[in-house]
Amino acid sequence: MNDLMRKLLWLPEQASTFAVSVDRLHYFVITTTMLASAVVGGTALYFFFRYRRLREDQTTPVVHPTVGFEVAAVSVPLVIFLAWFVIGFGDYSKLANPPPDAMDVYVMAKQWMWKFAYPEGPNSVGVLHVPANRPVRLLMTSRDVIHSFYVPAFRLKQDVMPNRYTETWFQATQPGRYQVLCAEYCGAQHSKMWATVVVLSPEAFDEWLKEQQRGLVARADILADPEMVNIRGNLVEQGKRVAMDQGCLRCHSINTAVNDTERHIGPTWVDLYQRPTRLESGETIIADEAYLTESMMDPNAKITAGYKPIMPSYQGKLSGPETAAVVEFIKSLRSDRAELQPVKGPLYEQLKQ
Repeated sequence: MNDLMRKLLWLPEQASTFAVSVDRLHYFVITTTMLASAVVGGTALYFFFRYRRLREDQTTPVVHPTVGFEVAAVSVPLVIFLAWFVIGFGDYSKLANPPPDAMDVYVMAKQWMWKFAYPEGPNSVGVLHVPANRPVRLLMTSRDVIHSFYVPAFRLKQDVMPNRYTETWFQATQPGRYQVLCAEYCGAQHSKMWATVVVLSPEAFDEWLKEQQRGLVARADILADPEMVNIRGNLVEQGKRVAMDQGCLRCHSINTAVNDTERHIGPTWVDLYQRPTRLESGETIIADEAYLTESMMDPNAKITAGYKPIMPSYQGKLSGPETAAVVEFIKSLRSDRAELQPVKGPLYEQLKQ
């Protein structure tokens, strides 16, 4: 039935763990709406002939529906819409909470291309290599306007915003090549803003990653792009260099020793990632990638309790790849204490612990 419905609706192949559940909701919505439309249209057509006017003096009788009829007329559509909501919310919750062991890939959109960078170092333009049957989290930002990362075969679409990070994740189920499109009109060459997701077997991906790290694979397309040259090599090392060049370490501590009690002008970066952080407003937030990025671009938006709002904005000073590198550097800073575990679950679950 799944293959039949997919062919009837001209849907592409299902190449991710989300694809089947998204298509099932699609089938449910299409089937119920078509059946409801057929019932309403058939009833209207029947009434048209059954109750047509036969005489000039014929009048339409006044009909008073029963309470049971009115309850049914309201409750049946309501139940159907609520069923759509329950199914859709379950799928949304899964999509909004990537697994803690997901592999991170930074994505930067720019008129009119997609750029990809891995924390381990490799990066590329227009081609994203991922392993099959392994969750992959995409941390995405735009260099210019709003774009939308869309992989039809994965049933995956996420808006990519300038000056902030959005995230999504997927798990490809079978090796192959899958097209990436931009689903948000972004300029004259919007329809040509393509990329390719190359899904490899886990063994082949690990080998590809090792070759990239050894620098044995030529990447002329990257070298031709000055922005991607800036993030060649390990993102953590590049992030440390950017932080030193921009003077970040004059205000933020990166000393990972247990007995580091020195207070700096700004909060320490050690153990900062994924930690609950109390703000001057009294709110407590989780220091994730979005918060770290926002703090660099708009430092006065969320001020950490106990610190003065004196940090300058780095809006326009740091490129997308440089920002991603600094975030990766902060994520790497762990104290000599027990390694912090990634925070899991919705924000409520994170904060109540």
